[in-house]
Amino acid sequence: MPIRLVATDLDGTLLGSDGQLSPRSIAALQAADAAGLIVVFVTARPLRWMTSLWPHVGSHGKAIVSNGAAVYDVGTGSVEEIDGIDPEAGIDLVDSIRAAVPGTSFALECVSGICLEPEFNEPEHIPFGSPVGPLAQVWTEPALKLMARHRAMPSVEFREAVVAAVGQRATPTWSVDFLVEISAAGVTKGGALARLCDRLGIAQGDVLACGDMPNDLPMLSWAGTGVAVANAHESVRVAADQVTASNNDDGVAAVIESLL
Repeated sequence: MPIRLVATDLDGTLLGSDGQLSPRSIAALQAADAAGLIVVFVTARPLRWMTSLWPHVGSHGKAIVSNGAAVYDVGTGSVEEIDGIDPEAGIDLVDSIRAAVPGTSFALECVSGICLEPEFNEPEHIPFGSPVGPLAQVWTEPALKLMARHRAMPSVEFREAVVAAVGQRATPTWSVDFLVEISAAGVTKGGALARLCDRLGIAQGDVLACGDMPNDLPMLSWAGTGVAVANAHESVRVAADQVTASNNDDGVAAVIESLL
């Protein structure tokens, strides 16, 4: 069966190291849409980081954000699926992680935006008016993801400690150093992609997925064909069915072009 849908991670995969779409990638996305090949963005990015990319989503109008915690409909400007962490359960997770790893700071991404502790030191621009304070006070709605950061502890050691503290209560993953992203139990890019494909009537075997980091593994393993970019984490390259060129060499665009 021909591939009917391509699911692609963004940062480190479809986007270049500058965080932008190359002219070749833009052209490939446009050609895919014209040919009826669906390309779905599946990203750890929160909604607030997606504005510049919405024009490139395609006529199907769907994107999966926050590691699978939400499906966004670009056409209506609304979240059509959300699987978040409730504040009460989230505060319990925070307390467990902080007890295991003192000095951890936290932030959370919600549909409405980011909330964070003063110690979190978010390197990206924080929208004016974003709630800052103890999470017990600012956490008022389900979080698409809880972010835990510890800059003094080696990244691998920190990840292992967070995974142990969380247990089966939530799904921790990571795509950058010093940061662990925590979703509700069972939430992954692969799970959200499977549900979206079911609604679109697309079989698992007709899906090709591209990624670069461990948080992409559930998506690559679920899809009929999993593709790693050449710059991917070793675990992703080993697990993938194919390896394409790097993100800076338009590896995903090359895959899309080969399907048209």
